Order: sequence, then C-alpha cells, then structure tokens
Amino acid sequence: MTNKLPGRVGDSPLVGAGCYANNASVAVSCTGTGEVFIRALAAYDIAALMDYGGLSLAEACERVVMEKLPALGGSGGLIAIDHEGNVALPFNTEGMYRAWGYAGDTPTTGIYREKGDTVATQ
Repeated sequence: MTNKLPGRVGDSPLVGAGCYANNASVAVSCTGTGEVFIRALAAYDIAALMDYGGLSLAEACERVVMEKLPALGGSGGLIAIDHEGNVALPFNTEGMYRAWGYAGDTPTTGIYREKGDTVATQ
C-alpha cells in the first residue's frame, strides 16, 4: 500500500472498529481516520445503538459519524445495511465514493454530498 507506515494496522480488519456484522441488526464497513474508528469501535457502536438504544439505522449511523468521530478528531464515513435492507452511507468529509442498489432498480452512485443520498430505504 502506498505511504503505509511499516507495522501500522488500520481499522478495516478489526472487527468492531472498521467492520461489523450480525444477522439480527446490521452490517457495517467503515473508511476514514482508522485510529479514531478503532478508539470509537465505530462499526460495533452502530449495532449497539440499534440493538440496545432502539435507534434506527440512519439515526445510529448519523450519531457515530457526525457526532462521535468528530469529537475524537476523526473523519470518514461508512456503508451500512440493516436486516430489512435499508442502507445508510453517512460521511463527514467532503466526499466519499459510494454506490448501492436494489433488485429491479437503477443503481445509485455518488462521490460528493447530494440531498437525500445518504439513506436509502427498500
């Protein structure tokens, strides 16, 4: 990987930090300031907010990405899908490459923030 510091481990392979999934609630994949995602256990926190806090997918993702990560000095975003097929793609950066689609619908793609494109419901 270009410019990777020797010995550095990012958040992506760490279950609970950069990725998390369970059949009961949600699957999450994160990108951004890895050290902050690790400290925040960002991916797992979304599942916990849904499972124990009663938040919707969109509410849990927004709380983590727009409140918790910036409070710790982090930036980035994530792609999450709940057990009902709803998708959330929040990010607190200028842009984030993302795409999603449902069977029978035209796929949606994006880079920069556009109105209503960070949450999709089936």
